[in-house]
Amino acid sequence: MAVRFSANLKNLFKPAAKSNLPDNGFELPGDNGEAIILIHGMTGTPHEMRFLANYLNRQGYAVYCPRLANHGAPIHILQMSKWQDFYQTVRQSYLQIRGKYKHVYTGGLSMGALLALLLADEFKNEIAGVSCLSPTLFYDGWNTPWYSFLLPLAYKTPLKYFFYFKEESPYGIKNEAVRRRIHEFYSKAELHNMESVHQYGYPFFPLALLYQLEKLVKHLSSRLQSISIPVQLIQAKHDDMSSERNSQFIYNRVRSDRKELVLLHNSYHIITADQERNAVAMHMQRFFSGQPIPVTS
Repeated sequence: MAVRFSANLKNLFKPAAKSNLPDNGFELPGDNGEAIILIHGMTGTPHEMRFLANYLNRQGYAVYCPRLANHGAPIHILQMSKWQDFYQTVRQSYLQIRGKYKHVYTGGLSMGALLALLLADEFKNEIAGVSCLSPTLFYDGWNTPWYSFLLPLAYKTPLKYFFYFKEESPYGIKNEAVRRRIHEFYSKAELHNMESVHQYGYPFFPLALLYQLEKLVKHLSSRLQSISIPVQLIQAKHDDMSSERNSQFIYNRVRSDRKELVLLHNSYHIITADQERNAVAMHMQRFFSGQPIPVTS
């Protein structure tokens, strides 16, 4: 990841405005009386959950995939967001369907996995299960920049509003064809350019949001032992952004009688859109229907 410094004071303290991009969150009606809330990652987009949504919907589930707060807004607005803003999006999505289905499940990618766990913690007797996809509590994958240990030094200073990371290859994707499409956009992207953000997410990652992620992780870590509903964790063995230690951390702390950890061997971080996305969808459907991991010889 490359680091970009921006001294754009004119935009930094503008009042929050409405998103420049249309809301691309979506809903798919189902016919089996059960629903799934899918949550995209930080600086991501509902588009990254589309394949899973379509697959699960074909199995009869109603699917709700909201766009997290301020995603779709200019980056100087997004970077002022708090983790609580993102969680409120998820919470409101659930409250809108509360009581309408026999069972409601939730699943999330990266930071979205942490928000899914928070929802399960708040509504303990109402969420039937959680699927955590590439959960990210620590950025410790093989493509993490060497200087990442220095970042906390800037978290509690105004510097966090001036530094951005620009995504670089492999962009969390092992599939070469998908990676080429992303590279075509990311390699030319400028800090305040919103073109194609609705499809590929933000090419820049504000340091201020890493600080919010740290605060979210601290809060969630204190709540994991109160979670006892079924929990599934799916992570790539060669995740470029967050290692399997993230899933193991959660697995060891939740008190669920039914929990499982599935490792993939041909994907990177964005497992919802990578080479084993079909396997991810099948594992989720199997888990939500109450079936165990198949025993392989």
